Amino acid sequence: MSTIRYLTQRQAIVDICVQLADTGYLAGTGGNVALRLDEQHFAVTPSAADYYTMTAAQIAVLRLDTLAQVDGELPPSVESALHATLLRARPDRPASVHTHQPVASAVALIGCALPLREAADRAELGPEVAIVPYGPSGTGLLVRALRKRLRPEIHAYLLRNHGLVCNAASLADAARLLGRIERAAAGWLLEQGRTRAPDHPLHAFADAALAPLTAST
Repeated sequence: MSTIRYLTQRQAIVDICVQLADTGYLAGTGGNVALRLDEQHFAVTPSAADYYTMTAAQIAVLRLDTLAQVDGELPPSVESALHATLLRARPDRPASVHTHQPVASAVALIGCALPLREAADRAELGPEVAIVPYGPSGTGLLVRALRKRLRPEIHAYLLRNHGLVCNAASLADAARLLGRIERAAAGWLLEQGRTRAPDHPLHAFADAALAPLTAST
C-alpha cells in the first residue's frame, strides 16, 4: 500500500468538513476547505464530493503558484483559485474555509459588509466582514473581485449572493471564527429588523429564529 502524502493534514480537512457539515455550514456538496501544506503546496477538498464519505486520499494537493494537481484521487474544488488567492496573501493564516452557512449567507444576499461590534470579534476578525462583489462561482471574475477587496486587517469576506470565506491560523480556529461570524450576522439582522421594520408581520418569526443564535458560542 502506498503512503499518502500529507496524510495528517488531509485527514484534518476531512474531519473539519464533517464538523462543519454537522453544524449546517457545509451542506450537500456546497462549500470547500483548503489548508496550506508548505511554501509550495496546499490541500483542498475535491469537487462535488460528499463530506460524509470523503477520504484523506481524495483530498487534492495542488501547487500554490500554478494550481497544478500533484496528488489526490479526485479533481479539486472549482474554488481552488479563490483559496489560493487568500493563502498567497496571508502566509501567516494557512487555513481557508468557504461556507454557505445560512445567516452569514443571508447578509451576503443583502450585499453589504457585516460590522463587527464585539471587541473579541474585532480582535480576531478585523473591524468587519467585508463584502466582495458578485462573481460566478469558480470563475476568475470572483477571484479578481476578492483580490481587489483583500485587506491585511480583514480575515473574512462575504461573497455577494454566494456565501462566506474565512482564513485563519488553523482549521479549528477557522471553525470557531465561522461560529462567531454567524452569531454576529444573526445579531445584525435582528437589529436591522427591529429598527427598519418593527411592525412587519414576519418580525416575530425572524426574532424567534435569530435570537437564539446570538447567544451561541
